[in-house]
Amino acid sequence: MSQEQSRPPTIDPPAAARWARAAPALSPWLHEEVASRMEDRLQWIKLQPTRWAHWAPVRGGLQAHALLARRYPGAECFVVEAQERRAQVAMKSIVKPWWNPAGWAAAPTRFEMPLDASVQMLWANMALHDVCAPEALIAQWHRALATDGFLMFSCLGPDTLRELRGLYQALGWPPAGHEFTDMHDWGDMLVHAGFAEPVMDMERITLTYETPARLLQDLRELGRNLHPQRFAALRGRRWQQQLEREMAARLADPQHEGRLALTFEIIYGHALKPAPRLTIRPETSLSLDEMRAALRQRKKAAQA
Repeated sequence: MSQEQSRPPTIDPPAAARWARAAPALSPWLHEEVASRMEDRLQWIKLQPTRWAHWAPVRGGLQAHALLARRYPGAECFVVEAQERRAQVAMKSIVKPWWNPAGWAAAPTRFEMPLDASVQMLWANMALHDVCAPEALIAQWHRALATDGFLMFSCLGPDTLRELRGLYQALGWPPAGHEFTDMHDWGDMLVHAGFAEPVMDMERITLTYETPARLLQDLRELGRNLHPQRFAALRGRRWQQQLEREMAARLADPQHEGRLALTFEIIYGHALKPAPRLTIRPETSLSLDEMRAALRQRKKAAQA
């Protein structure tokens, strides 16, 4: 599949790259809330990783990192941050001072990319929905996981900001934001990347705001409009005043005492990395790790 075919159709790559560099080095409240709900799901997973990777924890949730470290206190962790600015924020938040006894017996935390096939869990909270090449990222996660390891991720779904999208459409404005991928399509991408038994589910969270200004502040922290057909120039003060008037009139929800309401669809995904399947060819080349995994899988099948 070509890069163009695997790219979400409504994400502009240069805009996505600018947002990746400019995103504030903080964990938005919504991201922390989603991470907390996803962390609670780990109680149903029997595998206890000895090594795990936290993908983009600064945006995904530094409070959630503390929850995960408490759940797996003896597990070595790899913290992956592409931007140096956010890597420094992650270090400052995660690394305990030398004089703090809590850090003396803690498992190592490494601020680097894990080696291929080296971690049993990869955690990626709210990182996938604004990436312009999601299948490449999913393949990267697959490479990092060891055989029988598992992926936990979350992202925004198609119903996100449906009220704001409707407002823009009613006023004849360009799209309010890029489209978000359906959970069934994420499941297909996981299988295409080599994952097995993907489990996808979703929920909708409604956030309410007292004023349009507070709502817009939250949206600026959460992301940017990456749609290729977004308004191409700078907006003026009069346009923002009109936007806030329209939001106050159209987004007020009687079920929430007239507060402005926005819907966020949250998609949760979980998938396993199975042992590689051997194809019958005149000659087959396997790495040592792949050979070991295949032998373990055959041994399990024989014992079953």
